Amino acid sequence: MLIDSTTLVQHMNDRLSEIQPSDILAFNAEIANIPGIVRLTLGEPDFNTPEHVKQAAIDSINNNESHYAPSNGTPALRQAAANFLAKKYGVNYDPDNEVIITAGATGGIYTALSSILNPGDEVLIPTPIFPLYIAIAKLAGATPVFMDTSANGFVLSPEQLKQTLADHPKAKAVVLNFPSNPTGVTYRAADLKALAAVLADKPIFVLSDEIYSELTYGETHVSIASYLPEQTILLNGVSKSHAMTGWRIGIMCAPKAITVQLGKIHQFTVTTTTANAQAAATEALSKGMDDAQTMKQEYQVRRDYLYEALNKLGFKSAKPEGAFYLFSKIPAGLPQDSMAFCRELAHEARVALIPGSSFGPGGEGYVRISYAASMDSLKTAVERIATYVASKAEVK
Repeated sequence: MLIDSTTLVQHMNDRLSEIQPSDILAFNAEIANIPGIVRLTLGEPDFNTPEHVKQAAIDSINNNESHYAPSNGTPALRQAAANFLAKKYGVNYDPDNEVIITAGATGGIYTALSSILNPGDEVLIPTPIFPLYIAIAKLAGATPVFMDTSANGFVLSPEQLKQTLADHPKAKAVVLNFPSNPTGVTYRAADLKALAAVLADKPIFVLSDEIYSELTYGETHVSIASYLPEQTILLNGVSKSHAMTGWRIGIMCAPKAITVQLGKIHQFTVTTTTANAQAAATEALSKGMDDAQTMKQEYQVRRDYLYEALNKLGFKSAKPEGAFYLFSKIPAGLPQDSMAFCRELAHEARVALIPGSSFGPGGEGYVRISYAASMDSLKTAVERIATYVASKAEVK
């Protein structure tokens, strides 16, 4: 008798049973066919890649740059990335030995956590946070230790970090993501110095995902690598800054000794990222250093509108200081289960948001709203949400 696939599934990696497909993508697909729905769900810039960046990719194709690039990335892109990070944020990396070009920031997260973690290790994760880090840590056989930051304005305090480390002295790594997905909050220099002081004398890695660094409102973004250069694995890229999500180009930087080890995982999973996409990213980071500014100004206008409009409807939020998300508390009198609320809102008001429960402890009772959408879409969404909220008040 032939073996069937259902039987074989039972013999797959045991760790797969500990993770589920993305709630975010599943919910987005679930509501996608509702007629006329306004989707404020995915972190997908509604801008197009700048023309000069696209032309660089076209030129690369026409020049037959269709062969394997060096595994860690083309020398030109690694140099451009190092120059960009040095000029923008004052962090310095040797492009020859301390920079790896990854398949998006996601590829960097997978490479870094797979390189750091052994089965049974613990990784400290402040929540609410994008769930990718949690799933990858579990795939590595590690245990995520959640630090719920909701009581502190969604910012990890040095006191909370210190206590968590005392409770988990064998923790191998701590994850940071700022500006944050889903909350839009970020860390200022004083915050980072305080966290660095807690970590500086401990053999613990800092995986710092700073992919939204160019979309920081107000104060200039500061990298924790400025304060913990020997412990930090820094992630960045062009997906959000240059509206290049589909190009799948990320940047991973670390001290040489660490980068050598990271390169092993990267080499045996990705081999190398696409050559013409690297050419485009080289153009973006060298001749388009400030391409994000126009987009950022528009995002800030949208943020201000949405923050004020939803606040009037009872949706209280920490005011975003970066990225393009609003993380809002569901008003009393509406369904407090965030998934139930989002389903009801989608079907009754034709507005799609992401349930806060998708982002770990501290997220339940909230919704994430992406304002990487046109102002017309945002205004339509607010009008529909207002009608929905009013209808629930009338029922009372």
